[in-house]
Order: sequence, then structure tokens, then C-alpha cells
Amino acid sequence: MSLLIERSGALASLQDGGRFGVRHLGVTQGGAADWVSQAWANWLLGNPLQAATVEITLGNLVLLAESDSCLALCGADLGATLDGQPVAPGRSFHIRRGQRLDFAQPRQGVRAYLAAPGGFTAPQLLGSCATVRREALGGLHGDGRPLAPDDRLSWNGTAPQPRTLDPTQTLSLANRDALAVVLGAQISDFSGQSLFDAFNKPWTVDQRADRMGVRLLGPTLRSARQSMISEGVPLGAIQVPPDGQPIVLLNDRQTIGGYPRLGALTPLAVARLAQCMPGTRIHLKPIALAAAQREQRQLLARWR
Repeated sequence: MSLLIERSGALASLQDGGRFGVRHLGVTQGGAADWVSQAWANWLLGNPLQAATVEITLGNLVLLAESDSCLALCGADLGATLDGQPVAPGRSFHIRRGQRLDFAQPRQGVRAYLAAPGGFTAPQLLGSCATVRREALGGLHGDGRPLAPDDRLSWNGTAPQPRTLDPTQTLSLANRDALAVVLGAQISDFSGQSLFDAFNKPWTVDQRADRMGVRLLGPTLRSARQSMISEGVPLGAIQVPPDGQPIVLLNDRQTIGGYPRLGALTPLAVARLAQCMPGTRIHLKPIALAAAQREQRQLLARWR
């Protein structure tokens, strides 16, 4: 069973749960930027939560069905239509041979996730097929390239009965709650004014945002330590370079960094940030590590 890509920009890629246990080799994790929406897309089809999906960023993708099957869509509303009929995210749906699935442009959110029964098939490299363009690793052909016209997406699973999600279970793209931050080891290096500004003033998502990181524009943060010996950086790390404008590191980040860190977003906050369009105003809030761990356990319990 397969889908033929008829049109695609440079922002659609195959992503699974990510590549782990290899950062000591300088290889980053990759994987779905909004891991919550990806997991729900797989859940709708009874797949393993980390099975390979298509991460569709900002739309501009047309797929032609070459066989009958059942697919699932979660995440951003990119104006998806099936032969001209709207397909809302948060549900699975039947697709028949010869039908076209068209993703136009964002209505709400940035990234949508398309799942197929059993997950899309692709070469496993270092335990994952996650596409990381910078490292020329993963993806449909194993070379890190994004999906392109005439590529063929295939899967081997059996189509289940269509399922629909309760909207309260999915990631709220309209959620205006502050993004939770676990404070970092260099927090004491920042001035008191900078810490007040960081957690009490708004930030704006900059145009400079991709799968490596998202720059935030707002008050200038000052640290007594302008640089440091490079050390490992986790997902969601908030680095503050000398210009004082933070950069939140995402899935395709470098494995080490030498700028002081305000802290790191929680996994849920990372997923929410990945759905923020440039120009979106956000707030940050500090959270204790124990509270962040409890939030993560409660979130994961939804799929059990």
C-alpha cells in the first residue's frame, strides 16, 4: 500500500520517535517536533506511538493514494482536503485508490502528522528513520533529504476501523498558558532583572525558527558568564547568546553548546512551541523538576 507524492515543498519529512543513545557520537535525536500530536496520530490506528509518520510543516503537500487504506491525521490544521472535502485533524479516515489528499496552508498551528497502519516504512539508521537534514541522516532514502515529488510512501499494516479523538485529549493549539521551564545549572549567572524579565514579560517567536531551534525576541537577558566550555544540551534547552535573545533548541539541535542556559522547556512545552507560528507571543514560567516529571507521567498515562 502506498501514497505517491505529487507536490511537496522542502518542509515535509518522515519522523518517528527519534534517535537515542548516539549523542556521544555527535548524532542528534531528530524525531517529531510535536511528539504529542504524532503519538495521537499513531494511537488512532493502533500503531506503536513512535512509529514513523509524515511531519507536514506549513502545508504545500499533495498525495495520491495508490491503494485503499485508512490514515490518521493529528496536529495543526493545514487546510487538508480529500478530493476537495475537508479532513479535520484528530481523526482517522478511509482513503481510496485515486483520491488526492491535499494540504494547503496553515489555519491553526504549524505541523501536522499523517500516520499509516503500522507506520511508514523507511531504512532504520542507528535505530531510527528520523530525518535530520543537517546530518544527511534518515528519511525515506536514508540520506536526510525531505520528501520530494515522485517519492512513494509505503506501509504494510492492516487498516483498522476509523477512530476519532476527544478534542480534550489532543494538544490545544489555542492554549495560551505559559510554557514551563525547568531552571538550568547557570541560572544564578543571570542578573535579577533578567530573571524577572524572563518570566514576567512576553516573548515573540522570531522568523528564525526551524527544527534546530526557535529564537525568541523580547527583553535582553544578561549573564555574568558570556561563554563557557561546551557541554551537552537537552531537548528544549534555552541558550542565551551574547545578544541576550534566547534560542530554544529543538529536535535537530547540535549535541553540545557553549552558551549559558536559562533552563529547558518541559517535553510538553516543546511540543506546544513547535506549533507556534512566527509572531506568536508566549510567556515562560519556572517549574520544579519534580512537578515537570509528574506532568510528564500524567501525560504518558493517557496512552496506557
